[in-house]
Amino acid sequence: MHEHEQGIPMKIGNNRPLHASVLAGAMGVLLLAGCQRENEAAPATDAAPAAETTGTAEAPAAEAPLDLRDVIENNEREVVGISYPAGIDRYPGLARALQAYATSARSDLQQALDGLGNDKPTMPYELSLSFEKLLETPQLVVVSADGSRYTGGAHGEPLVARFVWLPAQQQMLSAEKLVADAKGWKAISDFVADQLRERVATRLSGEDMDPSQLQESLRNASRMIADGTGPQADNFSQFQPLTDDKGQITALRFVFPPYQVGPYSDGTQTADVPASVLLPHVAKDYVELFARG
Repeated sequence: MHEHEQGIPMKIGNNRPLHASVLAGAMGVLLLAGCQRENEAAPATDAAPAAETTGTAEAPAAEAPLDLRDVIENNEREVVGISYPAGIDRYPGLARALQAYATSARSDLQQALDGLGNDKPTMPYELSLSFEKLLETPQLVVVSADGSRYTGGAHGEPLVARFVWLPAQQQMLSAEKLVADAKGWKAISDFVADQLRERVATRLSGEDMDPSQLQESLRNASRMIADGTGPQADNFSQFQPLTDDKGQITALRFVFPPYQVGPYSDGTQTADVPASVLLPHVAKDYVELFARG
């Protein structure tokens, strides 16, 4: 099976101490590039984009029978492994959303196989998908979906999704419901982009490259971060709450699949935004979910 989020290798550089001037210069390049990118971007609209179907949409009213049995299949054309967390069928709406995600991933694999006709792939096509329960409280149930789909080429396509279920309301909590205004997404976008730029500056400054190569790498990294963290809800559709011992949200961890804010080699990346940054922009229906003070 191909590795998923936690298994995708993360390029972290070496462990030599960083020279302060090198790191400062790296951050300067990143911040300048980020500002230039922001000035060039078109103004954000007030209308939030439609939610992606991966982990944010509520299950439709008319559903196929619920069947969350694990799947293990292995033949000369395909290898499929899908696993679900035990007891998740206690939340039928959430379980159906997981089932729909898995069905879509399986359908895409089958479509690729159908495209081969009677030919056999040089190596079996693969689908590896694992659902894991990350949090379960009376207020929140959070499930991660991580895996990959291989249909030829150098590596598999990452599958990364997060599902945040509200048991009391019997509905999914989506990014566009949580923060509905452009001002809120601008604050989140700025906070996350700064965090990612600082991280990549620290990593690249510790690598052995000449100054011109370093500056070019920093500019490219800043450009990808700006593209992937623009102030729109769909850029932040995958997230998981972090909670205190009372079950209240202290931060949101936004999850970015490979290619969104960095190259494939950087793997899946995350950025944590604390409740203090989020609360001024959270929709009133969800404020009570968050810790204050």
